[in-house]
Amino acid sequence: MAETQTYSNHTRWYQLFHFVVIPLLALNCLSHLVRYFMAPSWALAFWALLGLTLILLAFASRLQALKAQDRVIRLEERLRYMELLSPELAKRARQLSTGQVVALRFASDEELPGLGERTLNGEFAKPKEIKLAIKNWRGDHLRV
Repeated sequence: MAETQTYSNHTRWYQLFHFVVIPLLALNCLSHLVRYFMAPSWALAFWALLGLTLILLAFASRLQALKAQDRVIRLEERLRYMELLSPELAKRARQLSTGQVVALRFASDEELPGLGERTLNGEFAKPKEIKLAIKNWRGDHLRV
């Protein structure tokens, strides 16, 4: 069984990306940059630029996966709002930003109406504040 999620342990580290791919790409780029500065040439400049491009490609692919995940979360939460919130509050919830919706997904079913109302009333300036206000954490162990 997965560990109970809380604010302090909810950050997701994808080991292959964070601890293998990015460090190896960074070492590759750094190696090419060092060689370029030691003996400048167009060929070494090309390889250094390619190393940087690979890092950017890795980050772009990660951001695309996270963006797709956020879209799915918005859909899931909109369905959850229709089930748990009053019709008026569910309609107002369309005003929530993606960051607020993503943060509210951690709220238990019992806490969601109150936290949703407080969020819509502007009580929380940042998604982090919403997460810190959650008392009964609803874990999300399937995210990437």
